[in-house]
Amino acid sequence: MGNVDTSIAAASALLSGAAALAAWRASRQANEAATKANETAAAVARIEQERWHRELTPQLRIKLQAESQEVLYVRFDGPAKLGELHIELRIQDDFDGSRPPHLVGALTSEQVAEVIWGPYRFRPGIDDADAQGRVVPPFPLLPGGRTRLAVDPSPRPSWYEGTDGEQRWRDRYRTSPVRLWAVCTTPDHTPWELAFAVPRDGGWALGGA
Repeated sequence: MGNVDTSIAAASALLSGAAALAAWRASRQANEAATKANETAAAVARIEQERWHRELTPQLRIKLQAESQEVLYVRFDGPAKLGELHIELRIQDDFDGSRPPHLVGALTSEQVAEVIWGPYRFRPGIDDADAQGRVVPPFPLLPGGRTRLAVDPSPRPSWYEGTDGEQRWRDRYRTSPVRLWAVCTTPDHTPWELAFAVPRDGGWALGGA
């Protein structure tokens, strides 16, 4: 009789263990399924957020216009739902890489950084531009609004020497566009970064991400 009781107890324990294992496996599968569902939902939400962010990309336009002195006009066309936009503008150098190709090895990185490698700079001290004329700090624009920023021809580097140094520097960028980088911010949105190549013929340039 004792052997029978022992067998029954062993079988009962085995069944209990199997049931516990099955319950654990079911729980794990349920957790894995829930985790996967959460990851999928998060991925879908992220894709939707990125799509919404792209659709709200500011329609920003910039043009160079000659008046008594050259100015850059900045126009914010929308979307209106963005409300007030804050725009920081930075002059971009007109070459690829960290050094001008024709001067590799001839200049230090500090000398390269001191030069505005392009036709124009912001007028230092005007519109809160920095001393080099490279950056204008964020300024506000409402949808449909525009403003203008003072610019000057970029100063020639010191090694453009001789009586024709100034002319050689001007000739280098005679037909080059004004390359700009705009960072646009507004509350509750990730900033947009837009690149511009503003033509010299007075046409409007539309920024691209």
